[in-house]
Amino acid sequence: MISAQDINRLRQQTGAGMMDCKKALTEAGGDFEKAIEILRKRGQKVSAARADRATTEGIVLAKTDDANSYGVALALGCETDFVAKNETFQQLGQAILEAAFTYRPSTREDLLLLTPAGNLSIQEQITELIGKIGEKITITTYAALSSETVVSYMHMGSKLGVLVGLQGSRSPQVIEAGKDVAMQIAAMNPLAVDKRGIDATTTDRELAIAKEQARNEGKPEIMLDKIAQGRLNKFFKENTLLDQPFVKNNGLTIAQYLANVAPNLTVVAFERVAIV
Repeated sequence: MISAQDINRLRQQTGAGMMDCKKALTEAGGDFEKAIEILRKRGQKVSAARADRATTEGIVLAKTDDANSYGVALALGCETDFVAKNETFQQLGQAILEAAFTYRPSTREDLLLLTPAGNLSIQEQITELIGKIGEKITITTYAALSSETVVSYMHMGSKLGVLVGLQGSRSPQVIEAGKDVAMQIAAMNPLAVDKRGIDATTTDRELAIAKEQARNEGKPEIMLDKIAQGRLNKFFKENTLLDQPFVKNNGLTIAQYLANVAPNLTVVAFERVAIV
């Protein structure tokens, strides 16, 4: 006979629902360890059953060290805003962030394999919560960044976060400038730091599009390459961070703004993490 006290005890240990705990204990013949294993297995089944669901809600978390030289950011996705606001879901997100910050895994896959609690990996912890909540939960994005100066920025609502790495100077003014640049990245979503970061496939595609557009506009054939190159340069200006007009002062590019803060200051890398 499974008592209400046993069910409540298992519920407190696992966070699973009352009926799920009762069924697991009954199936396990009252054995708590076996009941926990049953609940975990059910969580794994839920995870597999919902593998094709979209995770368009969730939270983004970011953290930098005290020296502002290293930072991590991640997006923990779920299916509904209701779960995104769930305290247990947010606590798991914070625990994953702390593990990433402490152990510094290189990839999302390495992060999932970490066992910061000593017995369950992060993937297993996620699977357990899937079993309790009944929704797909996944780390959709993980990013880490090291640089002379690393600044993080969280957009309102915790749905978007940015890490930006700067080099060339260190000071409180550089950190403030980094925050401005991180806000720019959040708002303008550049493709790369500068045009060297745009891959050849994208460059060739934009040139081809610009050339065809000019041809369709009736421009002389002899002028098409020059016109296309001009439009490609405009594409670079709009889509590469250092060439973008600074949103707080359109009279300056980001590169010029940083040079005004410190002559050699520039951005070397950035990560933009979002729930999409």
